[in-house]
Amino acid sequence: MSDAADPDQKTEAPTPQRRRDAAEKGDVLQSRELGTALVVLVGAAWLAFAGPMMVDACSAMITDALTFDAADIRQFDPGMAALRLLGIVALPFLGLFALTIVAAVGTPAALGSLGFRSGAFAFKGNKLDPIAGMKRIFGVQGLIELGKSIAKVALLGTVGAWLLMSQTRGMIGLTAQDIRPALGDVGNTFVIAVLVMAFALAMIAMIDVPAQMFQRLKRLRMTKQEAKEEHKQAEGSPEVKAQIRRRQHETARNSARGAIAEATLVLTNPTHFAVALRYRPGEDAAPIVVAKGRGATADAIRELAAEHQVPLLSYPQLTRALYYTTRAGQVIREDLYMAVAAVLAFVFNLDATLAATARQPEVEVPPSLRFDAQGRPEA
Repeated sequence: MSDAADPDQKTEAPTPQRRRDAAEKGDVLQSRELGTALVVLVGAAWLAFAGPMMVDACSAMITDALTFDAADIRQFDPGMAALRLLGIVALPFLGLFALTIVAAVGTPAALGSLGFRSGAFAFKGNKLDPIAGMKRIFGVQGLIELGKSIAKVALLGTVGAWLLMSQTRGMIGLTAQDIRPALGDVGNTFVIAVLVMAFALAMIAMIDVPAQMFQRLKRLRMTKQEAKEEHKQAEGSPEVKAQIRRRQHETARNSARGAIAEATLVLTNPTHFAVALRYRPGEDAAPIVVAKGRGATADAIRELAAEHQVPLLSYPQLTRALYYTTRAGQVIREDLYMAVAAVLAFVFNLDATLAATARQPEVEVPPSLRFDAQGRPEA
């Protein structure tokens, strides 16, 4: 039995990761019809605008090649002569070559598929399977490509026949003209034919590009299970994320345990930040920050404060000011003495179990030390 999913089960749109993986393997949006149409259009435009210059350059090259004197015969240098003749026609042909390269590169750029992908050059053993090759030739995709080729030949053949029929009378009349005007008319007819053919190819490309987009989207569609698994890989398994959070929480608890045991009080934001202060009259010259943290560390500090019955008070502005201006183990800033002293006096005058429920004193934090949750000074 094949492990491939039933196409009917692929109901989910491809995720960005699925698209990137497919692109790395060489499965990108591409259209040979669009590339052919752009190259022919560029060539036709070049013929229309630079064709006379090319004819003049070729005429000058032939004239120069057939014109010589006695000095040319005595000092004949075939290498220099060839370079001189090629230099005459180099500019027109280099212009055509450059425009063709731009058109060829512009096709994948227009489709968003420009870039080098090493995965596209990797060896693929399934390409050597003759049965798989026969399926590609005689399968649905092979029939589609065959239909496109037949339609292209039919359309271009019809356009070519119409052009020949419309220009038949003028071409017969060329025999009555001088050679130079006749060649000019032939050149104009040729340019018109190439332009019409190019626009016919552009019409085919306008049909082929949406078809290629639809086929690639269908090829990359995913089952619900595939989308679920990819989401897990991108976001991380909930079990793994929970385990990481538990480890972070335990690490934070272990690092803050000793500091909280000697803390006098803990100030909170109330949820995002926590700062533990110690002040022992007669021993500490000023309050000291013994521990601080945000997120998981703040959660651990609050839990340890509850376990050690350390008063836990909510002062958002004061907590952020201490968090962003003082490191653990440092004495607080002098301009925060008054605010912290008011809170310490409140704690010392109450039982620790009542401090959290009693009416807390209001404190004033200096405007220059007021921060938001991201550490930006408040206006």
